Amino acid sequence: MQHHPLPLGEDIRTAPVLLAADVGGTHVRIGLIRTGTDASGPVEVLHYRKFACADYPGLAEVLATYILEAGDVAVRVKAGAIACAGHVMPDGRFISANLPWPIAPAEILARLGWNDLQVVNDFEAVAHAATRADASALMLLCGPAAPMPGPTLVLGPGTGLGAALRIPTEGRPLVLATEAGHAALTAGTELEMAVLREFQKERGHVPIEHALSGPGLMRLHAALRKLHGDRGGYDTPEQITTAALAGDPRASETLGVFCGLLGSTVGDMALLYGAHGGILLAGGFLPKIREFLAHSSFAARYLNKGAMRTALERIPVRLVEHGQLGVIGAARWYLDHQGRNP
Repeated sequence: MQHHPLPLGEDIRTAPVLLAADVGGTHVRIGLIRTGTDASGPVEVLHYRKFACADYPGLAEVLATYILEAGDVAVRVKAGAIACAGHVMPDGRFISANLPWPIAPAEILARLGWNDLQVVNDFEAVAHAATRADASALMLLCGPAAPMPGPTLVLGPGTGLGAALRIPTEGRPLVLATEAGHAALTAGTELEMAVLREFQKERGHVPIEHALSGPGLMRLHAALRKLHGDRGGYDTPEQITTAALAGDPRASETLGVFCGLLGSTVGDMALLYGAHGGILLAGGFLPKIREFLAHSSFAARYLNKGAMRTALERIPVRLVEHGQLGVIGAARWYLDHQGRNP
């Protein structure tokens, strides 16, 4: 794939263009994508921008703002692909616990005057792009450099915990969106057990993403402060990660617990989904903490699965660092799903 911006004067009659968006609970990332004439060929980002969800009353307003800013080519686009954190129902409705406003495809189509709009789970989209990422965009955390043939698991913490499984087939690969983030969180150390007990004082079922997400990092920090009798603390995930990287003890402990839980969870999912083709960690704030993650208990906890350690040692776990993967994946999914150009 190529990701270098190109002039917006490109003639869309010879280079079909699609607008793709990656919608999370905090940000909307939008790209103008040249798809080419071959649905199985590469896609290219012509223009890209990130928006804060809190600044807009709905997704239609974000898209309209982007189109005006991107220029003439964007104005002429008549098709879009939207990747969102949530679950797409067969009737087109979208269920999400993490978005700031509802996604209404029919209203967006009417507002923008498009001919077609498709909605897909965000990590299902990322799975279409992450397995095509350049080697330079990947950081190996553990396991061999070359994966075995088999399914690839893509997951990552953002406003929630997203996950999708890419299954190779003789034809087009099959990508399955999952709701793995809503499975129950399990603890593996005494400190994690104490944190889990704090969580369970508020709710019976504690999902994985209650800890392994941006908001989850805040919950971990609050629970640890309470356990240690600390006053004060940090107010955002960004403050915690910044302080941890600077050596702050409580922030470092918070991030350390996060990385340990993540490693244990990834190991569980690798076994549950049979991810012999490798695991890709994508999205969220993981690229910012890449060195902390690499030197944390992540790998040890990932491998700590008893007799299955040998099997997990053969599965590479990589961190994907390309910030445009959701947008590219939405476009790639659109082409694979539709089997045609916009």
